Parts: sequence; structure tokens; C-alpha cells
Amino acid sequence: MALMTGEQYIESMRKLNLQVYMFGKKIDNVVDDPILRPSLNSVRMTYDLAQMPEYEDLMTATSSLTGEKINRFTHIHQSTQDLINKVRMQRLLGQKTAACFQRCVGMDASNAVFSTTYEIDQKYGTHYHENFKKFLTRVQRNDFTVDGAMTDPKGDRGKAPHAQDDPDLYLHVVERRPDGVVVRGAKAHQTGFINSHEVIVMPTIAMREADKDYAISFCCPTDAEGIFMIVGRQSCDTRKLEGAPMDTGNPEFGGTEALVIFDNVFIPNDQIFLNGEVEFAGMMVERFAGYHRQSYGGCKVGVGDVLIGAAALAADYNGCAKASHIKDKIIEMQHLNE
Repeated sequence: MALMTGEQYIESMRKLNLQVYMFGKKIDNVVDDPILRPSLNSVRMTYDLAQMPEYEDLMTATSSLTGEKINRFTHIHQSTQDLINKVRMQRLLGQKTAACFQRCVGMDASNAVFSTTYEIDQKYGTHYHENFKKFLTRVQRNDFTVDGAMTDPKGDRGKAPHAQDDPDLYLHVVERRPDGVVVRGAKAHQTGFINSHEVIVMPTIAMREADKDYAISFCCPTDAEGIFMIVGRQSCDTRKLEGAPMDTGNPEFGGTEALVIFDNVFIPNDQIFLNGEVEFAGMMVERFAGYHRQSYGGCKVGVGDVLIGAAALAADYNGCAKASHIKDKIIEMQHLNE
């Protein structure tokens, strides 16, 4: 199975044993929670559109690893046209959801880690690139949603990771075993982690030799033992519980983010993509940032299209659509969006 339907995606998330906490309590049914469900619906749209023939060129691609048809969110870019299709796909999804659809970070992480692991292997004779290709092949064939986790809590920004008063303010290796490593720490502001099957963890800054234990990149299931998610609050999130049609924002689609704690999580050797090669930490971060900047040029513009349309509709409802200063503002919004 290379392409899941939206309904198959929803059911696949029900099978995960996610450890999610919100309002100080554990959420037993993450899929159907009224506050969290709109964010899941946004991810579902990435599956539903991929089933529609009119969006096939944007939403799907041919895998460079297997030759099979796959969702573009699991693709390694092969050409300029791939990058154009990527950003057009993101704009389309922004228009359809007016929200964050959450698969961009994992896609951009995949492309950054793919090339960086190749260069690490060239220098050190490691097997990270082969590890990553096996992981990505499994992701493509199962059409998994993958989160990308880069941002650490960081603590004192003036100190390097190894120099922090609390060593867990940057995710790091706490134990090395013959068959893998044990990691501890956290990743902050994780958009989409709760709605993902797998996660790619990356360093968050360039590092030096003293930070060797912090130069770690790997993949693991989002429901791996020792992973806990604390949902970030939004000021109006409980309005979705009131059942009123007014003042609930975007009721069908949305986004969510979480602080994700890694409490002594074991990572097998074949899931590791970087392990102490400190000079490549900055390369991985920089390559991810380049891809992710382009992603923002798609998804945020799609959401902008919806906001511009809403502003124009509000002006029309209020009988001021022909006012020169209103027209000037809407034109400026369109200009900035493009």
C-alpha cells in the first residue's frame, strides 16, 4: 500500500498508543478529542487530496527508491519541478484547510537528512545513509506521516549544550549500548507530533567536540516507550467544547503543538542517522532550514489566500467593499502574499 485514504489514516492513528496530556490530564482518545480533532482533520486532507485525479501531479510523485507512486510528502526531491510542485501542493492545502497540515516538517527533515547522511558516510564509513533509506522506504510504502523534531528547550542561550546547568535542556545520549543508544531531553513546539506515525529527530544548532553526546539524529515511532506529549494551550481552545457556532475560529481544521519529552528512550543502531559526528550537526540544521523556508512560501500563502478572501467578504457584508482605503489594503495583502 503506497497511498492511504483519509479514513485509513484516521484508523491508523487509533492504533497508536500515544502518551498525550492536556489540561493536566492524560487524553485517552486522542483521535476524537474535540480540541485535538481539527488538527487531525488538517493532516487527513493531505491524504484525501492525493486520492483525487485532478490533484495527482501535485499530491503524488514517483519514488526514487522504489519506483512506486507515493504521496509527495514522503518524496525526496529530484528536480526543480519537484520543488515547484511541492510549494504549489502546500499552497493548495493551505487554501483547503486555512490551517497547518503538519507534514511539511517531516518532508523537509527527510530531504535534509537524506543528503547529510550520505556525506557523513563518505567521510566516516558509517551506515547512516543506508539506515535512512530503509526508514524512508518503509515510510513511503505505508504512507506514514512523519514529524520533524529540531527545537530543544535550550535553557541559557549563551551556553553550549554540554555547559547547561540542566543537561536535559538539549536532547542527548545518556547511554551507549552495543545495539543502540538511550536518549533523554525534549523537543519543544512540535507541530504535528501528536498526529504522526514516526518522528525524525535532529540537532537544533551547530556543535563542537564537547557537545558530542548532543550531536544525535534518529527516527522512532511516536508511541515509543518513554515519549510523552504535553499539548500547548491556545487562548480560545476550550470554545470548541461549548457547541456554539460563533467565535470558534476555524471549527473543522486547525493545528496543535506539544512539548515532547524523551524520557530514556532506546534507539536501535539501524534507526540512527548521526551519532557524535559534531561537524555535520550544523549542516543538517542548515539544509533543513533551507527546505523549510521554501515550505513557508507555500503553506502560509495558501492560508493568506483564505484570509484575503475573508477580509474581502467582511468588507462586502459591511457595505464598504468599494471604499478606497479598503481596496488599497486588500490589494496590498495580495501583493505581499504573492
